Amino acid sequence: MTREGSLTLDRGLALLQAVADAGGEAATISELAVVIGASRAAVYRLLVPLSERGLVWRDGNKVRLGVGLLRLAGQVLPQLREAARPVLRELAEKVGATAHLSVAQGDQAQAVAVVEPSWTSFHVAYRVGTRHPLSAGAAGKAMTLRPGGDGWVTSTGELEAGASGVAAPVRGVPGLRASLGVVSLEPLDAAVVGPAVVAAAVRLAEVLKQPE
Repeated sequence: MTREGSLTLDRGLALLQAVADAGGEAATISELAVVIGASRAAVYRLLVPLSERGLVWRDGNKVRLGVGLLRLAGQVLPQLREAARPVLRELAEKVGATAHLSVAQGDQAQAVAVVEPSWTSFHVAYRVGTRHPLSAGAAGKAMTLRPGGDGWVTSTGELEAGASGVAAPVRGVPGLRASLGVVSLEPLDAAVVGPAVVAAAVRLAEVLKQPE
């Protein structure tokens, strides 16, 4: 790829990110031009291939994300689950609790991968696809956790009566806002489980960042 082509690709990706960052509001051409540091004419040119692939949708001067992204997202989650499964299995067996990976979907946390321990008599059945607010439960709160401190959060009975959870954010993976954690019907010793969960989150981040 030529340097010019590389710069065009980078600017196109920056434009797509700017549209995404607008959230539920449609971004205007002028706003996008300011965000990516380009002229309005350049933004119009960059939108053409993105629109053709369904990645963005234009309504006059306003731009939103396109449904073509749903197809891409549908391919991402299976690969994310596959990468997370060995890490979750090791954590579940070590702690004796159901391990899970959750990602942010707006203001909700969604479980995308779950592994149950094989040797316990009882454990929490946590279904893939389960959603809850980021403000409730360890998985959601971990995604809003700032660097520093212990590196994990705990919760008890916030999503299910009697259930305890410990979760840590998955950091350093561009474009991914996620947490990894465990949930149990028995009280969890955070001083022991917390570091194990943090270590698992770090391992998963390393796996996801490995070059192909």
